[in-house]
Amino acid sequence: MSPTTIFAPASTPANAIAGLSMLVVGMTGVIFVAVAGLLIYAIVAFRRSPDQAIEPAQVYGSNQVELAWTVVPMLIVVVLFLATVRVITRVQEAGRPADALQVVAVGHQFWWEYRYPGSGVVTANELHVPVSEAGHPAATVITLLSADTDHSFWVPRLAGKTDLIPNRVNSTWIEPAEEGVYLGQCAQYCGTQHAKMLLRVYVETREAFERWIGGQRRRAAVDATVAEGGRVFQHTSCVNCHTIAGTAANGRFGPDLTHVMSRDTIAAGIAPNTRDNLRRWIRNPDDIKPGSRMPAMNLNEQELDAVTAYLASLR
Repeated sequence: MSPTTIFAPASTPANAIAGLSMLVVGMTGVIFVAVAGLLIYAIVAFRRSPDQAIEPAQVYGSNQVELAWTVVPMLIVVVLFLATVRVITRVQEAGRPADALQVVAVGHQFWWEYRYPGSGVVTANELHVPVSEAGHPAATVITLLSADTDHSFWVPRLAGKTDLIPNRVNSTWIEPAEEGVYLGQCAQYCGTQHAKMLLRVYVETREAFERWIGGQRRRAAVDATVAEGGRVFQHTSCVNCHTIAGTAANGRFGPDLTHVMSRDTIAAGIAPNTRDNLRRWIRNPDDIKPGSRMPAMNLNEQELDAVTAYLASLR
């Protein structure tokens, strides 16, 4: 599992940001050492001795010192300003290939929706993208929208933070050079469950990504043995919030569940996607995620088992 650190970049924009971060850390580190060294020197060299009865001579005003502490900080600020502008320009104004993968990310309280306009795929919380290989670059452009309040899309090893603001379209891009699972989360306080609005980015080979897209485009096969669960699902308020392709369920308030069991996690990445966790989530979402927008449907044990079996069949 990939750590959430900016100091192990695995994508083109993240590399630029990490380089700037190291410059800032280096410069501030030198300043800290210099200031701390002068303080320690002054404490040791000019400490009062036991037999010292009078205060040492005081110096009032020094043009050289005043000039130094004015000019040096100004130069430091100018260098950091120019370096920051250079990185921002490189990231935001970078040419994005016409064949880049287009993804629309929509922030909800408290989960992520991902739409792939080119293939008609809609999924939640787990973003799949192809790896960028030598001789075959693969950038992914992510259009960022909000369905309710402010959110912020941040995967530290792939790109910097970009806000999702209601009634405004923002965008970011990634070009990961290493396969793996990269972790991120909402970085803008968005309500009760802001801290548990997690996301996962799966960087795969082009072939694996195409297989995933193909699987997501197919209708989920439903075993006849779970038909009762499908009937219960479609006769409750579940259909008002969730979509399952090929059924009457076409809600957009909650995640698309057509291939829910193809995901590794549920509840925006905070719980493994197991049958037991799924049943617990359906019974009472607040047990897993207090403050979740999903209500408890008050199903009896038989209905709960049936709906769990039905959703567990959707791969």
